[in-house]
Amino acid sequence: MAAETRLITVFGGSGFVGRYVVRALAEKGFRVRVALRRPHTAQDLKVMGRVGQIQLFQANLRFKDSVARAVEGADAVVNCVGLLFEAGAQNFDALHVQGAKAIAQAAKDAGISSMVHISAIGADVDSESDYSRTKGEGEQAVLAALPKAAILRPSIIFGPEDDFFNKFAAMAGMAPALPLIGGGKTLFQPVYVGDIAEAAAKLIATGTAGQTYELGGPQTYTFKALLEYVLETIDKKRFLAPVPWPIAGIMGLMGELSGALPFITPFLTRDQVMNLRHDNVTDPESKSFTDLGIVPEALEAIVPTYLERYRKYGQFHERAEHVAE
Repeated sequence: MAAETRLITVFGGSGFVGRYVVRALAEKGFRVRVALRRPHTAQDLKVMGRVGQIQLFQANLRFKDSVARAVEGADAVVNCVGLLFEAGAQNFDALHVQGAKAIAQAAKDAGISSMVHISAIGADVDSESDYSRTKGEGEQAVLAALPKAAILRPSIIFGPEDDFFNKFAAMAGMAPALPLIGGGKTLFQPVYVGDIAEAAAKLIATGTAGQTYELGGPQTYTFKALLEYVLETIDKKRFLAPVPWPIAGIMGLMGELSGALPFITPFLTRDQVMNLRHDNVTDPESKSFTDLGIVPEALEAIVPTYLERYRKYGQFHERAEHVAE
């Protein structure tokens, strides 16, 4: 079946990863239905494709009838819904588990067998972290309904709208030091958001077969090395302050308390501290970008393009040694 005749429903298409998935699917010629709680806030998604190629559809994962309507007539489904921290009704269990289950069951009831579910490295039903545990339970719920669904588990994701490099670059502009949680020894394998989207689009194009892919970038870094890279990129000198795990836990609690206030995003939560105790890198035995024929982008090729705004003079910034010459 030609891509132009296939309709793909994307849940969470207005989020960080979802926007790139919508664009990647549109570029391959698919018709895309973006299921959103508030479609009026995502009108800009329509310009990612041809006129009429991308449609917005109101759906709420807590209301199964709306989920069923969102997948009606679709040929495949992509679930990009996810949370980094909980806020009221938007909690890990509601979205990562119940939401994923509702989407997969609705797809099954509609006769759809092809689905891409975006999870995370570290997803484990036995994890002490609520985030990782619910990610694992969500994977199980999806595969129970759709055994042929593909699971994508990315490492920490970078891109112009990311919540990692932007966060620490902004912090460096205000604070005299950056925190090295647990001494900064945790390993990460940063992966470009565009590569995750390309992986999802390729799997939709070829058909999913019930396999799990762990997706990471070409290099592994310590948390400390990533903060050093941020400072080097924005040309700022800041002290990297080691934060022992017990102190990090207190910082996480303070972050949760501040996050309870309206419009405040917590810098850190206790659950995130639990996750930082474990390396966030791919399993060499798992399927990866290689199996999809994708060569992942290096963060050095992408991150400076959007961190330049944190330099003193933005894109016109020159390092002191260059001025001296």
